[in-house]
Amino acid sequence: MIKKFILSFANRFMSRWVILAKDMILLGLALISAYLLRFNFILSDPLVEKMWFHLWVTLILALISFLIFKPYAGIIRHTSFEDVLRLGKSMLLLGVSMLILNRIVILSGVAENLAMPYSILIIFLLSGTFILLFTRMLIKLVFSTFSVSNVKKSHILIYGAGQAGQTALRVISSDKESALKVIGFLDHNEFLKGKILSGIPVYSPEEIDQSFIDKNKVINVVFSVQNIPNKTKQSLIEDLISRIAVEVKEIPPASSWINGELTLRQLEKVKIEDLLQRDPIQLEMKQVLDEFNGKTILVTGAAGSIGSEISRQLCRVHPKRIIFLDQAETPLYDLQQELMKLHPEMSSRFVFVISDISIPELVDNVFRQYRPQMVYHAAAYKHVPLMESNPFEAVRVNIFGTRIVANAASKYEALKFVMISTDKAVNPSSVMGASKRAAEIYIQSLILSPRNQTAFITTRFGNVLGSNGSVIPLFEKQIQAGGPVTVTHPDIIRYFMTIPEACQLVLDASVMGKGGEIFLFDMGKPVKIHDLAIQMIRLSGRRPGKDIHIEFTGLRPGEKLFEELLFNNENQIPTHHPKITIAQVHNYPPDEVKSMFLDLQDSFRTFDQMEVIAQLKRIVPEFKSQNSEYQQLDHIS
Repeated sequence: MIKKFILSFANRFMSRWVILAKDMILLGLALISAYLLRFNFILSDPLVEKMWFHLWVTLILALISFLIFKPYAGIIRHTSFEDVLRLGKSMLLLGVSMLILNRIVILSGVAENLAMPYSILIIFLLSGTFILLFTRMLIKLVFSTFSVSNVKKSHILIYGAGQAGQTALRVISSDKESALKVIGFLDHNEFLKGKILSGIPVYSPEEIDQSFIDKNKVINVVFSVQNIPNKTKQSLIEDLISRIAVEVKEIPPASSWINGELTLRQLEKVKIEDLLQRDPIQLEMKQVLDEFNGKTILVTGAAGSIGSEISRQLCRVHPKRIIFLDQAETPLYDLQQELMKLHPEMSSRFVFVISDISIPELVDNVFRQYRPQMVYHAAAYKHVPLMESNPFEAVRVNIFGTRIVANAASKYEALKFVMISTDKAVNPSSVMGASKRAAEIYIQSLILSPRNQTAFITTRFGNVLGSNGSVIPLFEKQIQAGGPVTVTHPDIIRYFMTIPEACQLVLDASVMGKGGEIFLFDMGKPVKIHDLAIQMIRLSGRRPGKDIHIEFTGLRPGEKLFEELLFNNENQIPTHHPKITIAQVHNYPPDEVKSMFLDLQDSFRTFDQMEVIAQLKRIVPEFKSQNSEYQQLDHIS
């Protein structure tokens, strides 16, 4: 009952004005005590009158000082160094004000007897400062004692003993319902090693090993180091998880704290995307804004991983209208709700269309009704094993669907058509890769068509982190289920970039493209999928091979050990953007391409799977199947 009453009273009545009144009363008592100490507790009537006069003057000056620096504004039970600093500034201003006023009274000679003895002034400032600090610490201690939660605490470490780390400690410690308890800081600063900060020991990260984690039952490390390059952050976290199995969380940048304050909810688990992420791309925003100003834009596959991010980024450049087209109803609805919430001012410019790009009449109707000037074609099937066993769908959507949308763009004289391609289109080993290469060939041929006015542009890049159905979400599900994590081959490697990075490069390439280019993106260093699995297991706080096992399942149909961005006979031409180059490719004559596609269409109508793949190999002679039943057709030239 007592505990409940104290907590209720503190929450209801300990407002800042109550704290200010309490401070004024305590300062008044401190001045009276200073007089009593100075005169051995014997005060004559004149001294009592003088004391009351000084009391009112002091309280007025104190009130002014406190209103300036607001030491009463903080919550006492959460008193921090900043609160103590504000109190110190207030008392310093009060002392200086009293000293100056005292000096003026003495020098004036008119009311010299009203001057405060310096001994009393010193005793008052020292005792007043002490009693204000003491009461704050006492209230904090009492509140802490009575608000102890019965929740069993889990031990954590904070990586970084700087300001952000201290803030994290305060947030965690002040939340009595939290199940977390900080038992140490990790910091590379040799001066801090072995020291105690806010009652918490500081360790060097190199001191921490698995035995320390197990002995102290540490479940999390909270990474709090701010304002460091991505590479440095990645290196620090990778070094940590290479030695210990512990889940790593991080504090978001201070700029994203809610109302400038950190909360426990903002602590986020470090994801593998954070370790693979590169420095942010700086777009030429003026050129991008000029390019899209007043334009109507169509995004196909708008609800997919790439299409939805392109849609988000297009909203930030405020075009005249954006048409979001996809055949998937629920994902398109989700995108609609997201964009309407984020950009309510643009809701009248949004058009959401459920349609199938493989039906010419539906696509033609969209182009005839809205006349898009720029088209971002992201609609495609992309999963290699699924397309290997469903080649008709790969041909129907990736090839014929692209042809239908591209033809409509040319017919209605769109200014630009940007196709999202893939590194799997280079020397393809799968039906999916070959279908994307065939689509590249088709739109490249339209450039040479005499009646065409549209600039056809291709962007070619590798895997994007966290896209639907990609390896990272799969590994996450397998880890959550307790394993095993399945990797197809110990030596398989892939290039990765984040979805926002890929889409920023797509926008930049579309701005600089004049037509006929195949833009390649700098994918950075290749990542070994086996190493990726190990890092993800460690980031989850488990140990590879002990807590979570890795199993090798063998290459899937159509899967390669590594991907390429260029054919052997292609060269790269640099652009003004350091991460974008242009591939010099061979363009096929429109009549030849048209004839090959008609043959593919005839094969498609037979529903003869082998005949369709054979014709696809004629269109894309580099298509050599791997680990697939279609290898028997590779003799076809």
